[in-house]
Order: sequence, then C-alpha cells, then structure tokens
Amino acid sequence: MNVLKPHLQTTIVTLLEAGTSQREIARVTGIDRKTIRAYQQRWASERANSPGVATGSPPQTPPPRPPAITTTTVSACEPYREFIAAQLRLRRNFTSIYQDLVDQFDFTGAYNSVKRFAGKLQEHDPEQFDRLEFAPGEEAQVDYGEGAPTRVPGTQRYRRPRLFVMTLRYSRRSFRRVVWKSSQEAWAQLHEQAWRYFGGTTHYVVLDNLKEGVLAPDLYEPELNPVYAMVLRHYGVVADPARVRDPNRKGTVEHAIGHTQATALKGKRFESLEEQNAFLEHWETRWAAPRIHGSTRRQVEAMYQEERPHLKALPVSGVQYFKEVQRTVCDDTCIRIDHSSYAARPARIGSRVLVRLFDHYLEIRELGTQALVRTHARVDRPGTVVLPDEERLFNPSRETRALLR
Repeated sequence: MNVLKPHLQTTIVTLLEAGTSQREIARVTGIDRKTIRAYQQRWASERANSPGVATGSPPQTPPPRPPAITTTTVSACEPYREFIAAQLRLRRNFTSIYQDLVDQFDFTGAYNSVKRFAGKLQEHDPEQFDRLEFAPGEEAQVDYGEGAPTRVPGTQRYRRPRLFVMTLRYSRRSFRRVVWKSSQEAWAQLHEQAWRYFGGTTHYVVLDNLKEGVLAPDLYEPELNPVYAMVLRHYGVVADPARVRDPNRKGTVEHAIGHTQATALKGKRFESLEEQNAFLEHWETRWAAPRIHGSTRRQVEAMYQEERPHLKALPVSGVQYFKEVQRTVCDDTCIRIDHSSYAARPARIGSRVLVRLFDHYLEIRELGTQALVRTHARVDRPGTVVLPDEERLFNPSRETRALLR
C-alpha cells in the first residue's frame, strides 16, 4: 500500500465519513482507488480492534446507493406514426411532414421532435456495389491530392504542393509527383511522365471532371481539354471521366493518395519539390511496391511485372505542347501574334479564328469545327509580316520598281 501524507489521509477519512464513494474520492484527490480501498480496510480493522476509541474512521461498508430512476418518454409524434411512415414512403422530407402535421392535425410539438421520430422510422436500404475486376494493362486511374509541406523557393514559408498520382488498376503500382501549380499542360505532362515511368500505356484512363482534363462533363460525350485530348490521341489512350460526385469509380487511386499521405508523407517537411519527388520514388520502390496488397493478397511488384508486357508500346517521340488563343482576322487578311502578322486566308476578314501556338510554328484553325486553315513558321523579330505577295492587293507605290523594269 502506498504511504500517503497525513493531510491526504485526513482528507480520505473525512470524505469516507461523509459517505462519499471511492470513485468520487479518486476523482477529487487524484489518488488511486486501490490505495483508498486499502486505507478504508485498515481503518475499519483498527476500529474493530479498538471499539472504545473514537478514531473517526468511516463505516466498513458504504451506505447503499438509491436505485436508478427509469422513465419511459413517449414522443409527441407517436399518435401520428402511421401518417409519418406513409409520408416517408412517398420520399417527403422532414420539413414537409412537420408542416402537414401542423396544418392537418394541429400538431403542437417542435420540428426537432418530428425530425428525430421520422429519422428512426426511415428505412435505409444499403447500396450495393459491384466488385470490379480488370485485365492487365486495361485501366489506369489518376487524381490530385496534397503533398507534404515544402519550402517555397526564395522564402522561409512552407506550402503544400499538389500531389499527382496515377495507379494501374490491375497491379496497384503507382506513379507519384508533386508540382506547385496545375495547368492544362502540366496535367498532360504528368500523364506522359507516368507512362514513361511504367514503360507503356493502358487502354483507357479514369479521371475526375477537373478543368485540366474535362471542359464540359457529360456521361456519354464529355468535352475534353484540347491539350489533354491531343496527348491521349498521341499515346492511343481513351479518357473515361467518372460521373460527377461518384468517387467510387476511381477508388483505387483515391486509396493510393490516402495511403501516400498517411504513411509516406505524414509529419514530413521538404526543402524542395525535387527532394519530395525523390523521396516518393524511393518510397514506392522500397516499400509500396514490395508490399502484399490487402485485397488481392499478392505482392504489388509481382503483379506489375505480370502486367507490364500487356501495356501498350510508347511512341518514339513525345508530344509538342501548344497554347490556344483566339484572334480576329484584320483587314489585311492577317492575324496578330506577338506583334507580328500572319496570313489567315481563306478565313474571312472580321471572322474569329483559333490559333494554336507551338514552340516553332503556329496553326490557324476554324473556331467552330477546329479544321486546319493554315500553318506558319513562327518568326523571332517583332513586326514581321508573313504574307505572300500573291495575296496582297495591287499597290502602285509598292510596285514602282517592278513597273519601271
């Protein structure tokens, strides 16, 4: 038994005399209940051996506690049980049911009473999901998450970058990269890096309806971002955007992001994006790939080696990325790009055209159909006019020398 200081012993004796329970004494004093029980038994023994001495020791057995009072509360909605159940079968909400009770039955209870009562009556049929199975090389899933805090270049401030993850659906092998900002080109480039990392592409890729990939969500014919669509065509991959607010369709990559954040990046900080990307690649190779997957009960790396021969071959060259701008054809039949003029015929004067700007050339396309109208090599010197002489109007002041000859 622990030996307590005299003032603590006095406190225990006083509380026990007042009929306080051992649990309450332990809560008030912070003394262990076993110690309190030992002191109570010792003082009870001393009192029994010396009955003529008023030691002020507590009784040996505490007084019995009063029985707990149990009451059954009947809801004010109970008389209207059948009416409420019928309204719930019609899929009416709690507010409309409460309003009908007040109007039709002069109900005087509160709305929260109806809400609690109807919530207990409401039947929730569990939603059934199909267990999807995929062949090797058939599907990949992509999504964004948040990486670990990383120092912003040139500052002392840390910020979480965006974490891109692509997961092969059959083997669960994943590619991970962090970037500061996402854009149409960055989204497409991350796909290219992932396919180069895996050594091939899948037949289709499942993604969210984020603007970098999908401009207009649609169940059957979604409008893809033109840069992203060009990359998919180049690699022979079909995009399959998930339904809006239906994350279960790409649960594999959702789980991969959560696994990365909770296991690899939890509690870590990095001084640069390069450091975090190097760590993610090491963690995938050293820990994530050799693990035994919980559902398949097979090693992820072994399944990846089985899937790898089924991936589609990569093209020899990568994608040339472009930016899209709209321009109006001026009265000299040219459009203006970076202070230079480029011939746009047969586009009409005053019409709007779509211009795709590549590194070394540009394409002029119709705005509606995106049909190719014309291609020009980009010039370096501002103010250059790329317009063939046969497309110019006859101007005597410019043709003087040719006329004299």
